[in-house]
Amino acid sequence: MANIKNCELCARTIAKVSTSNKIVVEKSTVPVRTAQAIARVLQSNDKGLDFQILSNPEFLAEGTAIADLMNPDRVLIGGQQTEAGLKAAETLASVYAHWVPREQILTTNLWSSELSKLVANAFLAQRVSSINSISALCEATGADVQEISRAVGMDDRIGKRFLQPSVGFGGSCFQKDILNLVYLCESYGLEECAAYWNQTILMNDFQKKRFTEKMVGKMFNTVTGKKIAMFGYAFKKDTGDVRETPSMFVLRDLLQEQAKIHVFDPQVKR
Repeated sequence: MANIKNCELCARTIAKVSTSNKIVVEKSTVPVRTAQAIARVLQSNDKGLDFQILSNPEFLAEGTAIADLMNPDRVLIGGQQTEAGLKAAETLASVYAHWVPREQILTTNLWSSELSKLVANAFLAQRVSSINSISALCEATGADVQEISRAVGMDDRIGKRFLQPSVGFGGSCFQKDILNLVYLCESYGLEECAAYWNQTILMNDFQKKRFTEKMVGKMFNTVTGKKIAMFGYAFKKDTGDVRETPSMFVLRDLLQEQAKIHVFDPQVKR
């Protein structure tokens, strides 16, 4: 479960320094019902101030964040379904309306907004794991995963994005958000649902391990003392972010096999 200590500390600081009513917007990807915890902290202020909490999760991708901000697929605003909560949501919506069409600004309750961010990332990661599982099947049967990806992606109901086979997904969000979703399901006794989403993580781990094993197998089943160049280390192009990058796990496994690894990525600094 994610640690929301910093969210609580931030809320306590806001309550301490505020001198008038405030709308507090939660932007980070957080566990569902974090807004409720923030509200409890803020409402305990001794100044008689009113705080309205809104959930406004970001749907920005690394490498395209500015473009995603200026031309979002949607803007999601969650708030309390009270007169004051709806008014606060409308206030934030009016800010976005300066550059985002109103029909792309969605308003929901707080919990739906917080959960939507987790679910969006889980669905994207699921697509990556799905096509990677098919890549293993293709290698076993002689089918071409690129041709399958193209054929499947042309179905309008499915779409082309996130259907390219790879070593696996990485970055700071996908695994963290899926594990949050798994935790939520387990917390509410939905063990089958938890196992379903956890399988996305297990498939991702399987793909990374399979990639390394295939490398070793192609090099006469040993890489001991062999020099291997790794071009690219970040978890995806156009970013220097190496958090949870699949390259890290491939590198670890090859080092355990006593290979000599040379890594180059123009985006990644030492």
